[in-house]
Amino acid sequence: MEFSNPFDNPQGQFYILQNSRQQFSLWPQACALPQGWRVICEPQPQEACHAWLADHWQALTPAHHAQ
Repeated sequence: MEFSNPFDNPQGQFYILQNSRQQFSLWPQACALPQGWRVICEPQPQEACHAWLADHWQALTPAHHAQ
């Protein structure tokens, strides 16, 4: 099955990105990186990204609200 949206491809490779508010995002390797985000992990399968996030992302609240 071919996916027209690279964010929906379970076989895709994804970066883990982080912004200045310490929020994370999965980003498809095939897409240009968005401005204001930095790469935390190099591209890896979606399942590995979810495992990394489960181990490292403790709160959904942006850092500037968590004080």
